[in-house]
Amino acid sequence: MDFRNLRPDNLGLDVNRLVDQFRYHPKSPLIFNTGFFLLLFLAFLGGYQLLRDRHRARLLYVTAFSLFFYYKSSGIYFLLLVFSTIVEYNFARWIADSGSPGRRKLLLTLSLLVNLGMLFYFKYTNFFLSGYQALTGQPVPVLHVLLPVGISFYTFQTLSYTIDVYRGQIKALRNIWDFAFFVTFFPQLVAGPIVRASDFIPQIAKKPFISREDMGRAVLLIAAGLFKKAVISDYISLNYVERIFGNPTLFSGIENLLGVYGYALQIYCDFSGYSDIAIGIALLLGYRLPPNFLSPYQSTSITEFWRRWHISLSSWLRDYLYIPLGGNRKGMVRQYVNLFLTMLLGGLWHGASLTFVAWGALHGAALAADKLFQKVFRPGDNWLTKLLGWFITFHFACFCWIFFRAGSFEVALQVIHQITHSLRPDLLGQVLGAFRPVFALVALGYLLHFIPDGLTLRLETALARRSVVEQALLLTVVIWLVIQIKSAEIQPFIYFQF
Repeated sequence: MDFRNLRPDNLGLDVNRLVDQFRYHPKSPLIFNTGFFLLLFLAFLGGYQLLRDRHRARLLYVTAFSLFFYYKSSGIYFLLLVFSTIVEYNFARWIADSGSPGRRKLLLTLSLLVNLGMLFYFKYTNFFLSGYQALTGQPVPVLHVLLPVGISFYTFQTLSYTIDVYRGQIKALRNIWDFAFFVTFFPQLVAGPIVRASDFIPQIAKKPFISREDMGRAVLLIAAGLFKKAVISDYISLNYVERIFGNPTLFSGIENLLGVYGYALQIYCDFSGYSDIAIGIALLLGYRLPPNFLSPYQSTSITEFWRRWHISLSSWLRDYLYIPLGGNRKGMVRQYVNLFLTMLLGGLWHGASLTFVAWGALHGAALAADKLFQKVFRPGDNWLTKLLGWFITFHFACFCWIFFRAGSFEVALQVIHQITHSLRPDLLGQVLGAFRPVFALVALGYLLHFIPDGLTLRLETALARRSVVEQALLLTVVIWLVIQIKSAEIQPFIYFQF
């Protein structure tokens, strides 16, 4: 055999293109629903299995892969993640070692300043500069500041760790590599769920264990997440929702209304799809992440909605903002103000835009109104009350999504104007017929959303009883489906921008 012929070019392998895959490209982040991630993850899993019994080497291996994963998403800004890790590790250790309450408080304040200062600079500098210009009429320069992917998520995660150490709720880690593993763990690094140190750090010291049930659940979560993101969310976004929000005045009110319903499903499938894949991948590695969504559109009140939507963020805001503001401990009026302020800042967390602030303010006002309504009227628990509560809650959430998606008040008001002044319900059949595949997926998406939790559990159990080959076959079928349907361009997850 002539081994001289086994050169890469003779094998049809483009080495330069392969090497280029490992470089940072702003328009091609490494995301879960790409073929390159799938191949890379399979190779990573091979190394992970080899290091399964070598604790420290395994942690370093995962941390190195996580940093590469983040580099592919944010380029040189992975150094910012390293900086944040080193700074927070040391602040927490100094707080734990200090016996002086004043010094502990000073260290916590400095930690908050560093974290929130970074978040403010990268996310809100131009927002406040433009606000200053609008108020004073004085021209201010616009800074070319790029937003590092996932900075809002890992900043909140490291902040909660330091605050928990300050409160004495957890002990500070004494090995920086353990802390780096916690901060950079790639499945949830760029878009959550926001993991609490008290939930995750105790898992680091243990040898990862994956039961047969875990394997079945992980495969089901990854398959469901890929289907929701690449099949439902991306398709209805590219083929309908983007057209509507791109120029609402070109479309009738009924088309705009269907666009709003479509976006409500798109953002749910996009974000919960990412969370499902993240939780599933973590489970394959032997780590458990908290649930982030529990069928939020089944909610019968806005309070219940926020117990089901983006749970890791809403619980973070409750524990580190709402309760420190006083929660419900300082009277009814103060509670309503605290709810409003918490959601207002929650809206600002999503992005430096007044439309996000309006979205948060609407939800804050609704939460306060719901508390007041429950206290004054004490509605019953019958089916009619629940049905009415569900109808109002779902449509209120959809109304708020208009501001979240529109990008400007002008576009948001155009969508609302078309729906309220030019509805044209007589066009419904024509619109559904013209976009039949889109609305078939919308109907399927909402149908799957309303599947009872018990049925999902039975599916997980049934899948856990199947062999590894059968589980792999299911995942392969879903990946094949994704490849067939996905668009030519990579569609990043919506929450990457936050």
